Amino acid sequence: MLRFIVNRLISSVFILLIIAAVAFFIIQLPPGDFADTYKRELIALGGQSEEEAEAAANQLRDRYGLNDPLPVQYVNWISGIVLRGEFGFSFSYRTDVGELIAQRLPRTIGIALAAHAISSLVGIALGIYVANRQYSLSDNLAATFAFLATSIPRFTLALIFLYLLVFQFGQEHVSSMFSPQFRHAPWSIPKAIDLIQHVWPVIFIAGFGGVARNMRVMRGNLLDVLNQQYVTTARSKGLHERRVMNRHAVPNALHPIIAYQGTALPYMLRGELVAAVVFGLPTI
Repeated sequence: MLRFIVNRLISSVFILLIIAAVAFFIIQLPPGDFADTYKRELIALGGQSEEEAEAAANQLRDRYGLNDPLPVQYVNWISGIVLRGEFGFSFSYRTDVGELIAQRLPRTIGIALAAHAISSLVGIALGIYVANRQYSLSDNLAATFAFLATSIPRFTLALIFLYLLVFQFGQEHVSSMFSPQFRHAPWSIPKAIDLIQHVWPVIFIAGFGGVARNMRVMRGNLLDVLNQQYVTTARSKGLHERRVMNRHAVPNALHPIIAYQGTALPYMLRGELVAAVVFGLPTI
């Protein structure tokens, strides 16, 4: 068993290196580099001459090794991460990548966990509700909702929300976690409320499909449990249906869905990332 785990860990390291290499070289495919963009900015905005801007761009290339061959740049990047914990410099944000991750990772995880928790609670509650009304109108409506919720792409839903919030309801500052008056203010109840007002669309979009999946899983589990003999025995003893559900059926139906939650969290994180990109929120 230990040998199997070690082999898996070693193979996962090689897979990560291959994925990182593919991503690195794909990013390098477009012609030019950031130094060219920096040069154009110096000429257009800084008022520098062509020669001065070219000299500044060459200094930037020498400083960050942009003149090195791509394999050398890749090795330097990987070695910096593994040996020194340095993820490099973000030319877009003009800051260290590690600092960006440290600033944005807690927000990303917090939003994903909130979406995961809400989608789990709502989905489980809906699953219990429709399982007690199998083949009824509410069950059919829930099945239709589950089909739509799992079929609509997250980015499409995010674009719809963005259009409605900005152009129909006139909401401002949708690309920020806080309104301007709360960005540098200490934490307080009004600031927390302002945060919720800004991130609830992302939480809703990230957890939209999760509600449907949790509902369908809980419904199926509960229907299986309700057909078990011990549930039939409890009913034959004259126990009230609510007592049968709360004491016998629901607790046993929850076991599989609790185990399922670990695999559902990455989907929440992916949905949160897509929605945050569309809304322009400062997450990873």
